[in-house]
Amino acid sequence: MDKNSIIGFVLIFLIMMGFFGYQSRQVAKQRAYQAQLDSIAAAEAYAQWQQDSIWRAEHPEAAAAVDEAITAAPQAPVAPVYSDSSLNAAARAEAQLITLENNKLQVVFTTRGGQPYSVKVKDYLTYSQEPLYLLQGEKSQLGYVVYAPTAVDTRKFTFQYVPEASSDSTVVMRLPFADGGYIEQKYTLVKDSYSVNETLSLVGMGHLIPRNVSSVDVDFDAIIPRMEKGYKNETQYSRLNYYFPDDNKPANIGNGRGGEKRFNNNIEWFAFQQQFFSAIMRAPGNFSYGEFKIDFLPKTGQDLMHCRALMRADITPNAERIDVPFEFYFGPNDYKGLKAYGHAYEKVIPLGGKIIGYFTKWVIIPLFDWLHKGISNFGLIILLMTIFIKIVVLPFAYKSYSSSAKMQALKPYMEKINAKYPKQEDAMKKQQETMELYRKAGVSPMGGCLPMLLQMPILWAMFRFFPASIQLRQQHFLWAEDLSAYDDVIHWGTSILGMDHISLFALLMAVSMFFYSKISMSQQSAGNDPNAKMMQAMTLYMMPIMMFFICNNLSSGLSYYYLLSNLITMLETFIIRKWVVNPQEVLDKVKAAEASGKPAPKSKWQQRLEEAQKMQREMEKQKGKKR
Repeated sequence: MDKNSIIGFVLIFLIMMGFFGYQSRQVAKQRAYQAQLDSIAAAEAYAQWQQDSIWRAEHPEAAAAVDEAITAAPQAPVAPVYSDSSLNAAARAEAQLITLENNKLQVVFTTRGGQPYSVKVKDYLTYSQEPLYLLQGEKSQLGYVVYAPTAVDTRKFTFQYVPEASSDSTVVMRLPFADGGYIEQKYTLVKDSYSVNETLSLVGMGHLIPRNVSSVDVDFDAIIPRMEKGYKNETQYSRLNYYFPDDNKPANIGNGRGGEKRFNNNIEWFAFQQQFFSAIMRAPGNFSYGEFKIDFLPKTGQDLMHCRALMRADITPNAERIDVPFEFYFGPNDYKGLKAYGHAYEKVIPLGGKIIGYFTKWVIIPLFDWLHKGISNFGLIILLMTIFIKIVVLPFAYKSYSSSAKMQALKPYMEKINAKYPKQEDAMKKQQETMELYRKAGVSPMGGCLPMLLQMPILWAMFRFFPASIQLRQQHFLWAEDLSAYDDVIHWGTSILGMDHISLFALLMAVSMFFYSKISMSQQSAGNDPNAKMMQAMTLYMMPIMMFFICNNLSSGLSYYYLLSNLITMLETFIIRKWVVNPQEVLDKVKAAEASGKPAPKSKWQQRLEEAQKMQREMEKQKGKKR
């Protein structure tokens, strides 16, 4: 590596270090400033309290008179808010909790608003081994606004529990009006399912709803708690999805960033999606309007994100009974389980684009499930998956490795060519002689690149699959306590260069990438080309470092897969070089071609390259003539 290449590499590294250091210092300054403001506010409050205490001590009679006046002050009566006496009574009534439960869910309903109060997903725990709640108490609100004739927000009233219409799997709650009509909410917990079906009914209210009102407003506001180990990874795979009827996949906002959207289109369902669990609300007749917002909450708290959906469901006005059905899903993002519902729920799982998504759905997931039927150790499953995928792509890999091995045999010839053309202006001649050498040896320079490019979709499919696979959640392997999160063998409190831990699998993966790059470059000769030397340096050092920073916060199962893939690739390379490709045969072929004096056959790619070179020489000649 020449002096300029070394300087360039060092500068790039220093810029990255400086950027991460600057970011860390800015965060620390912001926290210190906020702490200073809090301290000033606390000091001012304490000083005010001291002044009040001194005044009370110096003027006990006046202080007693003030306290007596405050106590004796008459309380203003609460004026009726609604002209309907039944609604006024419902606004003041005490709430009651009712629980429905099956083998998968425990759903607690509150009569205040006639809505779900909490949803616990059974058979799953949070990372801290606490019960897993998708919705928690007053942190979530599901309300309907009915115009009868003024806006009646169901969240402001206490419904009446109707035990005679309820059962072990159904709860019915009603909000009566003074003239005999009522709003009814009926929830049914489906047996052996994560589904809750609801029917919102407006009974005997046709005369109250204005003729120009043809919809009911829906407001679902929820704070989703944190459930996983890594905050960054959890936020990156959490979002708010919304699905238009018959669309290929749902659109979304989120993925670690706050956002909002508004649509006047029909929307079939929306989902508050945490990395591995979702709360989905579907309207069988479609929503006619949707407004969505998501904000991610600070890392220091217990909650992950605040989601809100303002929807509109159409109704038939002036009818004596109006029924509006809704369906809810509260459960894991399991591909097969979601697909069984038949409403494209499974598309909330991020499996990649069209081609990569097909490969994941039809190859990776079936293979993973098939192996899991007989093997409980997920580390072993990932190992067998890696071996299987390597066997499938072996024909492509063989071409790549054999081409690289042949080029390794030609290294002495390449060094002679580099020595023959040391100047940059001789690059065209050097390239022509190099191509002639490849033709004599029967080596395609693209033979090592194209097969590797064909394997990239597989690597990307695995990159998408592992962090989204709920099967890996909280699964132990070796030192990793959760294959869906990072394996922090070393952890410290403060952030350094954007990190507060080191994942061992990510580190081993980066080391294996370094050695694989070193082995690959041992068969290449950059000669005196500074650009080639810089590219080699970037591949050898920067790529492993970059991949370590990327994977350090991601699934340890993903880093483990990449580690295995690199090790198997190195083993395949060694076997092909040792026993498959004979370097002496390659050299003999070159010598035989030189002795015969006959030009070697040219591939189409070589012909096109020579044509391009010829055109370039012509253009240079034309430029010379103009001068």
